[in-house]
Amino acid sequence: MVDNIKVFKQNSIRIEGDNKVIYIDPFEMEEAPHDASFVLITHDHYDHFSPDSIKNVAKDDTILVVPENMKNKASEVADVVATIFTVKPGTVNEKNGLYFETVPAYNVLKPFHLKSAGWVGYILNICDKRIYIAGDTDATKEAKAVKCDIALVPVGGTYTMDAAKAAELINTIKPEIAIPVHYGSVVGSPRDGVNFAELVDKSVEVVLKI
Repeated sequence: MVDNIKVFKQNSIRIEGDNKVIYIDPFEMEEAPHDASFVLITHDHYDHFSPDSIKNVAKDDTILVVPENMKNKASEVADVVATIFTVKPGTVNEKNGLYFETVPAYNVLKPFHLKSAGWVGYILNICDKRIYIAGDTDATKEAKAVKCDIALVPVGGTYTMDAAKAAELINTIKPEIAIPVHYGSVVGSPRDGVNFAELVDKSVEVVLKI
């Protein structure tokens, strides 16, 4: 399954499986494949909600999933997707055969991502695997309670966890595989992924995609 996961920049991710192509937070997409079954957005910051990139991946029947408080903003791309589906944190959802959960994504002490904003990470059920895409978050109590097989977590610091805090989270939830994201371009150093890998317990396989 891990071979079917691509990470571009920031939290821009493509996952293929169960006859679906799912993008999360597409950003600065250099190509225009127009192959998205779903586009899932974690929150409304420019490097996560990019109308131009959504237009590059969307096709006639694409379903756009956004946090509830993004409904108005998501209307900017209503003409390029089939449906806009809104979600709240901490819910279980099904849409067109995709089963997914939302996990609150927020900062504990920083002001950049407030819990009250209702932003989310996602747990996707694909190919009999639970894949957690944490979004822009710290190591919150909700993140520490996640059960998953594969976890994609931010490691760049400043607006999210840094490599050390992200490794602590992974060592708590113990997925089979951890993939660091959100580093090396807008924030963080290209080395953050390596630093993260060095701090994760050897029982967890770390796969670098950036």
